[in-house]
Amino acid sequence: MPKHSRKNRDADSNERAELVRAVPPIDECIRAAEALPALAGFSRSYIKVMVQRAQTELRASILAGRGEKSRDRTAMIDAVARGAALAVAADEPVLRPVVNATGVVLHTNLGRAILAESAVEAVVMAARSAVNLEYDLETGARGDRDTIVEDEICALTGAEAATVVNNNAAAVVLAMNSLAEGREVIVSRGEMIEIGGSFRLPDVMAKSGAILREVGTTNRTHPGDYADAIGPDTALLLKVHPSNYRVVGFTSEVTLEDLVEIGRERGIDVMEDLGAGALVDLTKFGIAREPIVRERIGAGAAVVTFSGDKLLGGPQAGVIVGRRAAIDRIKRNPLKRALRCDKLTLAALSATMRLYLRSRDLRDELPTLRILGRNVSEIAAIAPRAREIVAECLAGGYIVEIVDAASQVGSGAMPVEELKSVALRVTHPEKSAAAIAAMFRRARIIGRLVNDSFHLDLRTIEDPAVFAVKLETD
Repeated sequence: MPKHSRKNRDADSNERAELVRAVPPIDECIRAAEALPALAGFSRSYIKVMVQRAQTELRASILAGRGEKSRDRTAMIDAVARGAALAVAADEPVLRPVVNATGVVLHTNLGRAILAESAVEAVVMAARSAVNLEYDLETGARGDRDTIVEDEICALTGAEAATVVNNNAAAVVLAMNSLAEGREVIVSRGEMIEIGGSFRLPDVMAKSGAILREVGTTNRTHPGDYADAIGPDTALLLKVHPSNYRVVGFTSEVTLEDLVEIGRERGIDVMEDLGAGALVDLTKFGIAREPIVRERIGAGAAVVTFSGDKLLGGPQAGVIVGRRAAIDRIKRNPLKRALRCDKLTLAALSATMRLYLRSRDLRDELPTLRILGRNVSEIAAIAPRAREIVAECLAGGYIVEIVDAASQVGSGAMPVEELKSVALRVTHPEKSAAAIAAMFRRARIIGRLVNDSFHLDLRTIEDPAVFAVKLETD
């Protein structure tokens, strides 16, 4: 590189550094920002955050050669104040509504189950007013927040007692910590699953303080494997429903009934982690059958855990049901307080459980079951209108086609179960599928990539008008 070029580059770099150092201090910029009509009514602490963002942007622009060329203090303060005003105008909550057109009904990254209207109303009520969360209205004494949901849960599952924590992983940890801390829990090697976010069940369980003892092999475990492993330190026999995978072919597993019999002979309780969990026979809604909690309690499991926001269709929660003696031990654990649910979760869960108990048409009232159980002809009926709306929102050159699709339950439930669906395939001769997906994401419409093309799956779309948005097609 010629010396004069290097000198010019160094001089330019030094000039930019001087300009960055010349950016006025934050107090001066805040005073200027507060004087702008657009920022009237905002708190000083909020304006300070926006000014800091504007200063950071100005410095970055200067260093990149795009920003202020003058060291004029007034001009810089004005630039920061205007930048803060623009930042306020563009400021939105991080959590925003999106359109789920991925074809994954219970999408973990998109919040899983959509709540029933009665559950939404219950959350709003609990958010807007004081409630008897831990208060006995009859005696005036302190109450137990589990009573908000326990009767309904027990009525639906046949369990003697129940308690609730913030998710199913917490339920598993709390139950094992309460019933087996420092002692052995025997589990099949084929049931040691990995759940979302690369969290492995053995790692989650290890945090309970229990000692996991794996038996059998990945594809085959026999009753004798459990029986031979039982010793004086054995506290629990654990069964894990493989809700997010299936092992097929040369396989063998021990049924819950057999495991309960082995435990009964040796005086050891059986705990089952159902994961997704189902309270009713899903085949009634055209969905593949999953183990029903009531049946697992009836088969003799002392404790069963399952999620509230998967097949149940409620809020995120971990439900623990079983024999009263076991549940009482779990409730007395100090860790329970750290994992307990707040009033909003309990309000939504109670409303959802009451739907299961009271509704004569659960499919109509519970969005999860309604969307999972949609007939493909019902989905196909809205496809032409959906295609028309999407095509109107796009500039020339885009091709929108109606195609067959396969949806999924999601959230680790029924991993091999495909739900027939219909999708819109959006293509452009000069734009990649990833670019088209990004364009729709900017409008908060989330689809999926299939064979190098962008699809909008219509299973989760009940009103195609949600596609009527402004798309930045340039």
